[in-house]
Amino acid sequence: MSKDTMQAIQLTQPCAADELHPTTVPVPQLKPGYALVKVKAFGVNESEVTSRKGKSSPDFKFPRILGIEGVGIIDRVNAGSNFKPGQKVVTMMGGMGRAIDGSYAEYMLIKEKNLIPFESGLDWSIIGALPEMLQTAYGSITQGLRVQTGDLLLVRGGSSTVGLMAAVLAYHMGAKVIASTRNENKLATMAMLGNDYPVLDDRDFADRVKKIAPDKVDKVLELVGFSTLFQDMGLVKEDGYTCFTGALGGKWTLNNFSPFMIPTGVFLTSYAGEAKDLPAKYFNHILKLIEDRQLTVPLAKVYHGLSEVGEAQANLESGKFSGKHVVVL
Repeated sequence: MSKDTMQAIQLTQPCAADELHPTTVPVPQLKPGYALVKVKAFGVNESEVTSRKGKSSPDFKFPRILGIEGVGIIDRVNAGSNFKPGQKVVTMMGGMGRAIDGSYAEYMLIKEKNLIPFESGLDWSIIGALPEMLQTAYGSITQGLRVQTGDLLLVRGGSSTVGLMAAVLAYHMGAKVIASTRNENKLATMAMLGNDYPVLDDRDFADRVKKIAPDKVDKVLELVGFSTLFQDMGLVKEDGYTCFTGALGGKWTLNNFSPFMIPTGVFLTSYAGEAKDLPAKYFNHILKLIEDRQLTVPLAKVYHGLSEVGEAQANLESGKFSGKHVVVL
């Protein structure tokens, strides 16, 4: 293969997971304000499954290389760049895998403002699990919820990757965590990763939470969506916060929404986020905690090479796993 081409998972139309095969495409050409990154690993995400099915946001167009996050090594930069070849970086969002080509490739072209430098000897599979999961969880609990020591936090959708990471981060901030899952088999894993109160999300869910928190919870991270949002807000104390970050249940919007549906004295906010919300200093701090075995990364399975991307997406879609699916190149 010449230095001008690379292997990538490039979609030309909607397809099944087992149709995700590597193909040869041109290596991206360096542009002002961008850096070329040799990809070492990337996490696999629900939104990429949605894009593969042709159901992504309006900014998504075919042909497209998937991948909303990635980690790797700087390969080429422009003169005067803040980065240098050989430097380790992570990135996420910024239109990756939707408006622009993403990380399911040997190389990715990324705006320098969306690159986070780091130094670590951790395995690429660990680092590859972190960018999107960590950025979304960190932004939600700091900017969205302003979690503090002593808070009681409810994470609705707690067995999702963001939910698992949010619980870990909140635990390290000195908060107590109630986290829900609809899969009874995931409760033990959630407890192992730092959830104080893993709770089964069934018809008795609200009663279970009320037994743990008879005076209600301080904050809620909503990852399931509108199907559970109003029930969750009813479990929040006056002056408490609910942050809408995800919609695992698929319901992002609600017709005939009225502000009076929000309980009096309860604050409703949201978090979408981007790379700039995750400071390099904090990312490196998390890496150090992992190195010192003070923090566990929720990994579901590690895959090797672009040829295993289809398997990774299929396993993610199955819902049978807890933690992040990571592809290492």
